[in-house]
Amino acid sequence: MATEAPPPRGGAATGPVQPTTESFVEVQRSAEFGELRRTYRSFAFPLTIAFIAWYLLYVLLSNYAGGLMGTRLFGNINVALVLGLAQFLTTFLIAWFYSRHAAEKLDPKAEAIKSRMEADA
Repeated sequence: MATEAPPPRGGAATGPVQPTTESFVEVQRSAEFGELRRTYRSFAFPLTIAFIAWYLLYVLLSNYAGGLMGTRLFGNINVALVLGLAQFLTTFLIAWFYSRHAAEKLDPKAEAIKSRMEADA
């Protein structure tokens, strides 16, 4: 069912056979792809919501709790600086955590789907 690009003037095919649109739609409707999407969404959505809430908390505290944010912890280091730097730390931790999650749970499922599609083409 796969289509091949027309051969160039020399007669040899230009590349591997690509899956058809119908095969992509079929895979998209499969339970295996649905499981891959659920696995991704169950990780990405809650973590995204949590990070946005954490960011908005920082913004709200900066705007409405100036006394708290200006509290010195030691030397010239105050609560606002610590929480601001924690935003960066949180970003890197989420990226690292997602990388591990993808390598362990998403990539094997995606590779299995890809391999099956390439074998069928």
